Amino acid sequence: MTRAWPWVAVLALCVAIGAGLPAWSQARVAARYPVTAADLAGGRADLARLAVRGRAPSTGYSREQFGQPWADVDHNGCDTRNDVLARDLVDKRTRGDHCTVLTGTLDEPYTGEQEEFVRGPSSATVQIDHVVALADAWETGAQQWSAHKRLAFANDPANLLAVDGPANQDKGAGDAATWLPPNKGYRCVYVLRQIRVKAAYGLWATAAEHDAFARVLGRCVVAKQARSP
Repeated sequence: MTRAWPWVAVLALCVAIGAGLPAWSQARVAARYPVTAADLAGGRADLARLAVRGRAPSTGYSREQFGQPWADVDHNGCDTRNDVLARDLVDKRTRGDHCTVLTGTLDEPYTGEQEEFVRGPSSATVQIDHVVALADAWETGAQQWSAHKRLAFANDPANLLAVDGPANQDKGAGDAATWLPPNKGYRCVYVLRQIRVKAAYGLWATAAEHDAFARVLGRCVVAKQARSP
C-alpha cells in the first residue's frame, strides 16, 4: 500500500524521461516514490494481461451500485474512510473510539505537498480517492459483478488513497488517458497501482488507457531499494 516513502539516495536507472523538468529534477522528485525493477516488471506483466476493449455503457451507474459508502468490510469496528486516514496520515490524533481520525498530516502524493487534516468544516480538504474510479470500473467490467464484489472493490485499501480534495475533484472518474497526478514524480507509482488493481479484479482497459499506462511505465525511475507501491 502506498505510504509516504523516504528519499532514496542512489537511483539505479532513469529511463525515457519526457519533456518538461530536466531529467535530474524529475529523477529527484520520483525518488520520493521509488519502485524496484521487480515492481516495474510486474506492472508490465500485469499490463500485458489486461484485455483491451471499448467502454461499456454507463447506463445504470450510481455510487449505490458499490454498496454503502465506507462500510466496515473488515469488521474491525472502524469504517473504511477512517481506516485509510489512519494509514496515510502521520502525527494523527483519534477520538476515544480509536477509530475517528480528528487531525493529522498528509504527505500528499498527487500534488507533492504536505496538508493538514482537521475533522470539521474543512474535512474535505483531504479526501479518499478510488485510484481506479468506481465509474471507470463500472464501464470496464464491474457492472457484471455481484453486489458483494463491488462492495469489496469500493472498500479495498489497495485501491484507496488519502489525497488532496481539489486534485481528487479534478480527477473525477478519469482514467490514465485523461488524468494523471500533477506531481510527475508520483505518476509511475500511480499507474502501477491502477494496473495492479485492474489486473487483480479482471477489469479491462481502453486502448487509450492502455497506451497511457505503457507511456508512463516507459518513464519510470527505478531505485536500488524501494518499497512496493
